[in-house]
Amino acid sequence: MWYNNILETIGNTPLVRLNSVTKEIQATVLAKVETTNPGNSIKDRMALKMIEDAEQSGKLKPGGTIIEGTSGNTGMGLAMAAIIKGYKCIFTTTDKQSKEKVDALRAFGAEVIVCPTNVEPEDPRSYYSVSSRLEREVPNSWKPNQYDNLANTAAHYEQTGPEIWAQTEGKITHLVVGVGTGGTISGTGKYLKEQNPDIKVWGIDTYGSVFKKYKETGILDKNEIYPYITEGIGEDFLPQNVNFDVIDLFEKVTDKDAALMTRDIARKEGIFVGNSAGSAIAGLLQLKDKLKPEDVVVVIFHDHGSRYMGKMYNEDWLRERGFLKDEKLTARSILSKKEQSEIVTIDCEKTIVEAINTMNMLNISQIPVTQQGMVVGKLAEGDILKALLENPSLKSAPVKEIMSATFPFVDMNTSIDKISALINKENSAVLVEDEKGNFEIITQYDIINAISV
Repeated sequence: MWYNNILETIGNTPLVRLNSVTKEIQATVLAKVETTNPGNSIKDRMALKMIEDAEQSGKLKPGGTIIEGTSGNTGMGLAMAAIIKGYKCIFTTTDKQSKEKVDALRAFGAEVIVCPTNVEPEDPRSYYSVSSRLEREVPNSWKPNQYDNLANTAAHYEQTGPEIWAQTEGKITHLVVGVGTGGTISGTGKYLKEQNPDIKVWGIDTYGSVFKKYKETGILDKNEIYPYITEGIGEDFLPQNVNFDVIDLFEKVTDKDAALMTRDIARKEGIFVGNSAGSAIAGLLQLKDKLKPEDVVVVIFHDHGSRYMGKMYNEDWLRERGFLKDEKLTARSILSKKEQSEIVTIDCEKTIVEAINTMNMLNISQIPVTQQGMVVGKLAEGDILKALLENPSLKSAPVKEIMSATFPFVDMNTSIDKISALINKENSAVLVEDEKGNFEIITQYDIINAISV
Protein backbone atom coordinates (compact mmCIF):
# COMPACT_ATOMS: atom_id res chain seq x y z
CA MET A 1 0.00 0.00 0.00
CA TRP A 2 1.16 3.54 -0.71
CA TYR A 3 -0.15 7.08 -0.21
CA ASN A 4 -0.95 9.40 -3.11
CA ASN A 5 0.72 12.38 -1.44
CA ILE A 6 2.25 13.37 1.91
CA LEU A 7 -1.00 14.92 3.19
CA GLU A 8 -2.60 11.47 3.39
CA THR A 9 -0.11 10.51 6.11
CA ILE A 10 -1.42 13.10 8.59
CA GLY A 11 -2.95 11.66 11.77
CA ASN A 12 -3.14 8.19 13.36
CA THR A 13 -0.24 9.10 15.63
CA PRO A 14 0.94 6.68 18.35
CA LEU A 15 -0.02 6.66 22.02
CA VAL A 16 3.02 5.84 24.18
CA ARG A 17 3.16 5.11 27.91
CA LEU A 18 5.51 7.33 29.93
CA ASN A 19 7.48 5.63 32.69
CA SER A 20 10.33 7.77 34.01
CA VAL A 21 9.32 11.46 34.05
CA THR A 22 5.93 10.48 35.49
CA LYS A 23 7.12 8.02 38.14
CA GLU A 24 5.75 10.26 40.91
CA ILE A 25 2.24 10.05 39.40
CA GLN A 26 -0.04 7.21 40.51
CA ALA A 27 -2.04 7.14 37.28
CA THR A 28 -1.18 5.66 33.89
CA VAL A 29 0.18 8.49 31.74
CA LEU A 30 0.13 8.18 27.94
CA ALA A 31 1.67 10.58 25.45
CA LYS A 32 -0.05 11.25 22.13
CA VAL A 33 3.14 11.68 20.08
CA GLU A 34 2.20 14.09 17.28
CA THR A 35 5.78 14.33 15.99
CA THR A 36 5.06 11.44 13.61
CA ASN A 37 2.91 13.73 11.45
CA PRO A 38 4.77 14.62 8.23
CA GLY A 39 5.39 18.20 9.41
CA ASN A 40 6.45 16.85 12.83
CA SER A 41 3.61 18.55 14.72
CA ILE A 42 -0.07 18.32 15.57
CA LYS A 43 -0.66 21.51 13.56
CA ASP A 44 -0.62 19.51 10.32
CA ARG A 45 -4.14 18.36 11.18
CA MET A 46 -5.75 21.78 11.51
CA ALA A 47 -3.65 23.39 8.75
CA LEU A 48 -5.06 20.97 6.17
CA LYS A 49 -8.59 21.27 7.59
CA MET A 50 -8.52 25.09 7.39
CA ILE A 51 -7.32 24.98 3.77
CA GLU A 52 -9.94 22.42 2.73
CA ASP A 53 -12.73 24.43 4.38
CA ALA A 54 -11.51 27.62 2.67
CA GLU A 55 -11.41 25.86 -0.70
CA GLN A 56 -14.98 24.62 -0.25
CA SER A 57 -16.25 28.06 0.80
CA GLY A 58 -14.43 29.80 -2.07
CA LYS A 59 -12.25 31.94 0.23
CA LEU A 60 -9.11 30.26 -1.11
CA LYS A 61 -8.93 30.30 -4.89
CA PRO A 62 -6.52 28.54 -7.29
CA GLY A 63 -3.05 30.10 -7.36
CA GLY A 64 -3.78 32.10 -4.20
CA THR A 65 -1.43 33.19 -1.43
CA ILE A 66 -1.85 31.96 2.13
CA ILE A 67 -0.89 34.60 4.73
CA GLU A 68 -0.73 33.67 8.40
CA GLY A 69 0.76 34.67 11.74
CA THR A 70 2.42 31.54 13.08
CA SER A 71 5.03 30.44 15.60
CA GLY A 72 6.24 27.91 13.06
CA ASN A 73 4.29 24.67 13.36
CA THR A 74 1.04 25.86 11.76
CA GLY A 75 3.15 27.48 9.06
CA MET A 76 4.86 24.17 8.39
CA GLY A 77 1.52 22.41 7.99
CA LEU A 78 0.17 25.17 5.74
CA ALA A 79 3.36 25.29 3.65
CA MET A 80 3.36 21.54 3.15
CA ALA A 81 -0.28 21.53 2.05
CA ALA A 82 0.31 24.59 -0.14
CA ILE A 83 3.06 22.77 -2.05
CA ILE A 84 0.75 19.88 -2.85
CA LYS A 85 -2.19 22.14 -3.69
CA GLY A 86 -0.32 24.88 -5.59
CA TYR A 87 -0.50 27.93 -3.30
CA LYS A 88 2.12 30.47 -2.19
CA CYS A 89 2.76 31.25 1.50
CA ILE A 90 3.76 34.37 3.46
CA PHE A 91 4.13 33.95 7.24
CA THR A 92 4.65 36.45 10.04
CA THR A 93 6.20 35.26 13.31
CA THR A 94 7.79 36.73 16.45
CA ASP A 95 11.43 37.20 17.37
CA LYS A 96 10.77 34.90 20.36
CA GLN A 97 10.48 31.85 18.12
CA SER A 98 13.44 29.54 17.60
CA LYS A 99 15.61 30.05 14.51
CA GLU A 100 15.02 26.40 13.58
CA LYS A 101 11.29 27.05 13.13
CA VAL A 102 11.88 30.03 10.85
CA ASP A 103 14.51 28.14 8.83
CA ALA A 104 12.14 25.21 8.40
CA LEU A 105 9.40 27.45 6.98
CA ARG A 106 11.85 28.99 4.52
CA ALA A 107 13.01 25.50 3.53
CA PHE A 108 9.45 24.88 2.30
CA GLY A 109 9.65 27.95 0.09
CA ALA A 110 7.62 30.26 2.34
CA GLU A 111 8.40 33.94 2.83
CA VAL A 112 8.84 34.65 6.57
CA ILE A 113 8.61 38.10 8.21
CA VAL A 114 9.91 38.28 11.82
CA CYS A 115 8.09 40.80 14.07
CA PRO A 116 8.74 42.02 17.65
CA THR A 117 7.24 39.99 20.53
CA ASN A 118 6.90 42.70 23.15
CA VAL A 119 4.08 44.71 21.54
CA GLU A 120 0.29 44.66 21.92
CA PRO A 121 -1.65 42.49 19.40
CA GLU A 122 -3.25 45.72 18.08
CA ASP A 123 0.17 47.33 17.49
CA PRO A 124 0.81 47.68 13.73
CA ARG A 125 4.21 45.95 14.26
CA SER A 126 2.74 42.81 15.88
CA TYR A 127 2.73 39.60 13.89
CA TYR A 128 -1.08 39.55 14.05
CA SER A 129 -1.35 43.07 12.61
CA VAL A 130 1.30 42.59 9.93
CA SER A 131 -0.40 39.43 8.63
CA SER A 132 -3.78 41.23 8.51
CA ARG A 133 -2.27 44.16 6.61
CA LEU A 134 -0.64 41.82 4.08
CA GLU A 135 -3.94 40.03 3.52
CA ARG A 136 -5.48 43.38 2.53
CA GLU A 137 -2.55 44.31 0.27
CA VAL A 138 -1.72 41.03 -1.50
CA PRO A 139 -4.09 40.15 -4.36
CA ASN A 140 -5.91 36.78 -4.23
CA SER A 141 -4.77 36.11 -0.66
CA TRP A 142 -6.39 34.37 2.28
CA LYS A 143 -5.57 34.47 5.99
CA PRO A 144 -6.51 31.25 7.82
CA ASN A 145 -6.39 33.02 11.25
CA GLN A 146 -5.74 29.86 13.26
CA TYR A 147 -6.77 31.64 16.48
CA ASP A 148 -10.35 32.38 15.48
CA ASN A 149 -10.93 29.94 12.60
CA LEU A 150 -13.10 27.21 14.11
CA ALA A 151 -11.87 24.71 11.51
CA ASN A 152 -8.92 24.46 13.92
CA THR A 153 -11.18 23.04 16.65
CA ALA A 154 -13.12 20.95 14.13
CA ALA A 155 -9.97 19.15 12.96
CA HIS A 156 -9.35 17.83 16.47
CA TYR A 157 -13.01 17.06 17.10
CA GLU A 158 -13.05 14.97 13.90
CA GLN A 159 -9.59 13.36 14.21
CA THR A 160 -7.61 13.67 17.45
CA GLY A 161 -10.50 13.02 19.84
CA PRO A 162 -11.76 9.87 18.09
CA GLU A 163 -8.18 8.53 17.80
CA ILE A 164 -7.55 8.91 21.54
CA TRP A 165 -10.93 7.39 22.43
CA ALA A 166 -10.23 4.35 20.25
CA GLN A 167 -6.59 3.97 21.34
CA THR A 168 -7.51 3.99 25.05
CA GLU A 169 -10.57 1.80 24.43
CA GLY A 170 -12.62 4.51 26.13
CA LYS A 171 -10.58 4.27 29.35
CA ILE A 172 -9.23 7.84 29.26
CA THR A 173 -10.08 9.84 32.40
CA HIS A 174 -7.98 13.00 31.88
CA LEU A 175 -6.77 14.98 28.87
CA VAL A 176 -3.81 17.33 29.42
CA VAL A 177 -2.94 19.89 26.71
CA GLY A 178 -0.79 23.02 26.48
CA VAL A 179 -3.13 25.81 25.31
CA GLY A 180 -2.16 28.30 22.61
CA THR A 181 -4.73 28.78 19.87
CA GLY A 182 -7.02 26.46 21.84
CA GLY A 183 -8.07 24.30 18.91
CA THR A 184 -6.42 21.08 20.12
CA ILE A 185 -7.82 21.10 23.66
CA SER A 186 -11.25 22.40 22.67
CA GLY A 187 -11.88 20.03 19.75
CA THR A 188 -10.36 16.94 21.35
CA GLY A 189 -11.90 17.70 24.74
CA LYS A 190 -15.38 18.31 23.28
CA TYR A 191 -15.37 14.95 21.48
CA LEU A 192 -14.12 13.04 24.52
CA LYS A 193 -16.64 14.66 26.88
CA GLU A 194 -19.45 13.71 24.48
CA GLN A 195 -18.33 10.08 24.89
CA ASN A 196 -17.89 10.38 28.67
CA PRO A 197 -18.88 13.61 30.49
CA ASP A 198 -16.73 12.60 33.51
CA ILE A 199 -13.48 13.04 31.57
CA LYS A 200 -11.46 15.95 32.97
CA VAL A 201 -9.80 18.35 30.53
CA TRP A 202 -6.80 20.23 31.95
CA GLY A 203 -5.16 23.13 30.12
CA ILE A 204 -1.53 24.06 30.69
CA ASP A 205 -0.80 27.78 30.70
CA THR A 206 2.35 29.86 31.23
CA TYR A 207 3.17 32.86 33.40
CA GLY A 208 2.62 36.00 31.33
CA SER A 209 -0.53 34.55 29.73
CA VAL A 210 -4.18 35.40 30.46
CA PHE A 211 -5.96 32.02 30.28
CA LYS A 212 -5.89 30.78 33.89
CA LYS A 213 -7.17 33.97 35.50
CA TYR A 214 -9.86 34.41 32.83
CA LYS A 215 -11.12 30.86 33.41
CA GLU A 216 -11.25 31.38 37.17
CA THR A 217 -12.60 34.94 37.33
CA GLY A 218 -13.94 35.90 33.91
CA ILE A 219 -11.51 38.84 33.92
CA LEU A 220 -9.09 39.47 31.06
CA ASP A 221 -6.30 41.02 33.14
CA LYS A 222 -3.86 43.01 31.00
CA ASN A 223 -1.61 43.36 34.07
CA GLU A 224 -0.90 39.63 33.87
CA ILE A 225 0.65 39.99 30.43
CA TYR A 226 4.43 40.10 30.14
CA PRO A 227 6.99 38.46 27.81
CA TYR A 228 7.76 34.79 28.44
CA ILE A 229 10.17 32.28 26.93
CA THR A 230 7.93 29.22 26.65
CA GLU A 231 6.86 28.60 23.05
CA GLY A 232 3.59 27.28 21.66
CA ILE A 233 1.32 27.93 24.65
CA GLY A 234 -0.22 30.94 26.39
CA GLU A 235 -1.66 34.08 24.81
CA ASP A 236 -2.20 37.76 25.59
CA PHE A 237 -5.74 37.71 24.17
CA LEU A 238 -8.65 35.24 23.96
CA PRO A 239 -8.73 33.22 20.71
CA GLN A 240 -12.21 32.09 19.65
CA ASN A 241 -10.92 28.50 19.51
CA VAL A 242 -10.43 28.42 23.29
CA ASN A 243 -13.68 26.90 24.59
CA PHE A 244 -13.54 27.62 28.33
CA ASP A 245 -16.65 25.47 28.90
CA VAL A 246 -14.75 22.37 27.74
CA ILE A 247 -11.64 23.08 29.86
CA ASP A 248 -12.07 22.19 33.54
CA LEU A 249 -9.00 23.99 34.86
CA PHE A 250 -5.78 25.72 33.87
CA GLU A 251 -2.39 25.21 35.51
CA LYS A 252 0.49 27.64 35.02
CA VAL A 253 4.07 26.42 34.54
CA THR A 254 7.24 28.51 34.75
CA ASP A 255 9.60 28.94 31.79
CA LYS A 256 12.35 27.18 33.73
CA ASP A 257 10.26 24.11 34.68
CA ALA A 258 8.99 23.81 31.10
CA ALA A 259 12.48 24.02 29.58
CA LEU A 260 14.08 21.53 31.97
CA MET A 261 11.23 19.04 31.64
CA THR A 262 11.47 19.25 27.84
CA ARG A 263 15.07 18.01 28.14
CA ASP A 264 14.08 15.34 30.66
CA ILE A 265 11.50 13.84 28.30
CA ALA A 266 14.23 13.32 25.69
CA ARG A 267 16.82 12.06 28.19
CA LYS A 268 14.56 9.84 30.27
CA GLU A 269 11.86 8.67 27.85
CA GLY A 270 13.76 8.80 24.54
CA ILE A 271 11.04 10.97 22.98
CA PHE A 272 12.40 14.07 21.24
CA VAL A 273 9.76 16.74 21.72
CA GLY A 274 9.30 20.50 21.92
CA ASN A 275 8.71 23.04 24.65
CA SER A 276 4.95 22.60 25.05
CA ALA A 277 5.42 18.91 25.93
CA GLY A 278 7.75 19.94 28.74
CA SER A 279 5.14 22.42 29.97
CA ALA A 280 2.40 19.78 29.85
CA ILE A 281 4.32 17.21 31.89
CA ALA A 282 5.56 19.81 34.38
CA GLY A 283 1.96 20.98 34.82
CA LEU A 284 0.72 17.43 35.22
CA LEU A 285 3.29 16.83 37.98
CA GLN A 286 1.98 19.94 39.77
CA LEU A 287 -1.52 18.41 39.61
CA LYS A 288 -0.51 14.85 40.55
CA ASP A 289 -2.42 14.89 43.87
CA LYS A 290 -5.69 15.09 41.91
CA LEU A 291 -5.03 11.69 40.29
CA LYS A 292 -5.82 8.12 41.41
CA PRO A 293 -4.03 4.87 40.46
CA GLU A 294 -6.87 3.76 38.19
CA ASP A 295 -6.84 7.00 36.14
CA VAL A 296 -5.67 7.04 32.52
CA VAL A 297 -4.17 10.39 31.50
CA VAL A 298 -3.42 11.37 27.90
CA VAL A 299 -0.94 14.20 27.36
CA ILE A 300 -0.54 15.79 23.93
CA PHE A 301 3.08 16.05 22.73
CA HIS A 302 2.62 18.75 20.10
CA ASP A 303 5.88 18.99 18.16
CA HIS A 304 9.45 17.83 17.58
CA GLY A 305 12.59 18.72 19.54
CA SER A 306 14.59 19.57 16.42
CA ARG A 307 12.87 22.99 16.40
CA TYR A 308 14.41 23.88 19.76
CA MET A 309 18.08 22.95 19.31
CA GLY A 310 19.22 26.55 19.85
CA LYS A 311 17.09 26.90 23.00
CA MET A 312 15.84 24.13 25.31
CA TYR A 313 18.47 21.70 24.00
CA ASN A 314 21.34 24.20 24.20
CA GLU A 315 23.10 24.20 27.58
CA ASP A 316 24.59 27.66 27.15
CA TRP A 317 21.15 29.10 26.38
CA LEU A 318 19.75 27.47 29.51
CA ARG A 319 22.69 28.55 31.64
CA GLU A 320 22.51 32.17 30.47
CA ARG A 321 18.91 32.31 31.74
CA GLY A 322 19.80 30.70 35.05
CA PHE A 323 17.79 27.56 34.19
CA LEU A 324 20.73 25.17 34.37
CA LYS A 325 23.37 24.94 37.04
CA ASP A 326 25.98 22.20 36.94
CA GLU A 327 29.61 21.59 37.77
CA LYS A 328 30.89 23.21 34.58
CA LEU A 329 32.82 26.43 35.12
CA THR A 330 30.99 29.67 34.35
CA ALA A 331 32.06 33.30 34.17
CA ARG A 332 30.98 33.66 37.79
CA SER A 333 33.18 30.81 39.02
CA ILE A 334 36.15 31.92 36.88
CA LEU A 335 35.98 35.41 38.39
CA SER A 336 35.69 33.99 41.91
CA LYS A 337 39.08 32.30 41.44
CA LYS A 338 40.70 35.40 39.99
CA GLU A 339 42.61 37.96 42.03
CA GLN A 340 40.36 40.97 42.41
CA SER A 341 41.70 44.05 40.64
CA GLU A 342 40.03 47.12 39.25
CA ILE A 343 39.53 46.92 35.49
CA VAL A 344 41.59 49.53 33.63
CA THR A 345 39.94 51.43 30.76
CA ILE A 346 40.71 54.51 28.71
CA ASP A 347 38.28 57.17 27.52
CA CYS A 348 37.80 57.40 23.75
CA GLU A 349 38.77 61.11 23.81
CA LYS A 350 42.21 60.43 25.34
CA THR A 351 45.15 60.63 22.94
CA ILE A 352 46.97 57.66 21.51
CA VAL A 353 50.14 58.77 23.33
CA GLU A 354 48.25 58.63 26.64
CA ALA A 355 47.02 55.14 25.77
CA ILE A 356 50.60 54.00 24.97
CA ASN A 357 51.83 55.36 28.32
CA THR A 358 49.02 53.65 30.25
CA MET A 359 49.61 50.31 28.54
CA ASN A 360 53.40 50.52 29.07
CA MET A 361 53.01 51.44 32.72
CA LEU A 362 50.63 48.53 33.42
CA ASN A 363 52.38 46.10 31.04
CA ILE A 364 49.18 45.26 29.17
CA SER A 365 48.69 44.71 25.44
CA GLN A 366 44.99 45.60 25.11
CA ILE A 367 42.68 48.01 26.90
CA PRO A 368 38.89 48.55 26.78
CA VAL A 369 37.84 51.98 25.47
CA THR A 370 34.94 53.81 27.13
CA GLN A 371 32.62 56.68 26.31
CA GLN A 372 30.73 58.20 29.23
CA GLY A 373 31.51 55.09 31.24
CA MET A 374 30.21 52.64 28.62
CA VAL A 375 32.58 50.25 26.84
CA VAL A 376 32.50 51.13 23.14
CA GLY A 377 35.66 49.52 21.78
CA LYS A 378 39.15 48.24 22.52
CA LEU A 379 42.69 49.33 21.72
CA ALA A 380 45.43 46.77 21.07
CA GLU A 381 49.18 47.12 20.51
CA GLY A 382 48.62 45.96 16.93
CA ASP A 383 46.05 48.71 16.30
CA ILE A 384 48.53 51.36 17.53
CA LEU A 385 51.49 50.00 15.56
CA LYS A 386 49.54 49.75 12.32
CA ALA A 387 48.11 53.27 12.69
CA LEU A 388 51.44 54.94 13.51
CA LEU A 389 53.31 53.18 10.73
CA GLU A 390 50.78 54.55 8.27
CA ASN A 391 50.63 58.03 9.86
CA PRO A 392 53.08 58.94 12.69
CA SER A 393 51.26 62.24 13.34
CA LEU A 394 48.32 60.31 14.79
CA LYS A 395 50.06 60.23 18.18
CA SER A 396 48.06 63.21 19.34
CA ALA A 397 44.78 61.97 17.80
CA PRO A 398 42.00 60.65 20.08
CA VAL A 399 41.89 56.91 20.75
CA LYS A 400 38.46 56.62 19.10
CA GLU A 401 40.04 57.17 15.67
CA ILE A 402 41.92 53.87 15.74
CA MET A 403 40.05 51.70 18.25
CA SER A 404 38.55 48.40 17.09
CA ALA A 405 35.35 46.61 18.04
CA THR A 406 34.87 45.99 21.73
CA PHE A 407 35.56 42.71 23.51
CA PRO A 408 32.56 40.34 23.43
CA PHE A 409 30.19 40.73 26.39
CA VAL A 410 28.93 37.70 28.35
CA ASP A 411 26.89 37.39 31.53
CA MET A 412 27.80 35.69 34.80
CA ASN A 413 26.16 32.38 33.85
CA THR A 414 28.00 31.92 30.52
CA SER A 415 29.87 28.61 30.38
CA ILE A 416 33.63 28.20 30.09
CA ASP A 417 33.09 26.53 26.69
CA LYS A 418 31.40 29.60 25.22
CA ILE A 419 33.92 31.98 26.80
CA SER A 420 36.84 29.96 25.39
CA ALA A 421 35.25 29.99 21.94
CA LEU A 422 34.99 33.80 22.05
CA ILE A 423 38.68 34.28 22.90
CA ASN A 424 40.70 34.20 19.68
CA LYS A 425 43.20 36.21 17.61
CA GLU A 426 40.86 39.20 17.45
CA ASN A 427 39.78 39.03 21.08
CA SER A 428 42.22 38.21 23.84
CA ALA A 429 39.50 38.57 26.48
CA VAL A 430 35.77 38.85 27.17
CA LEU A 431 33.93 41.39 29.31
CA VAL A 432 31.52 40.11 31.96
CA GLU A 433 28.59 42.21 33.14
CA ASP A 434 27.24 41.39 36.59
CA GLU A 435 23.71 41.86 37.92
CA LYS A 436 24.49 45.45 39.02
CA GLY A 437 25.79 46.51 35.59
CA ASN A 438 29.46 46.48 36.62
CA PHE A 439 31.89 44.71 34.35
CA GLU A 440 35.01 42.58 34.76
CA ILE A 441 37.44 41.12 32.24
CA ILE A 442 38.34 37.46 31.68
CA THR A 443 41.49 36.55 29.74
CA GLN A 444 42.82 33.22 28.55
CA TYR A 445 45.18 33.26 31.53
CA ASP A 446 42.20 33.58 33.91
CA ILE A 447 40.56 30.53 32.32
CA ILE A 448 43.75 28.46 32.64
CA ASN A 449 44.13 29.60 36.25
CA ALA A 450 40.52 28.66 37.10
CA ILE A 451 40.88 25.19 35.61
CA SER A 452 44.15 24.48 37.43
CA VAL A 453 43.04 25.70 40.88
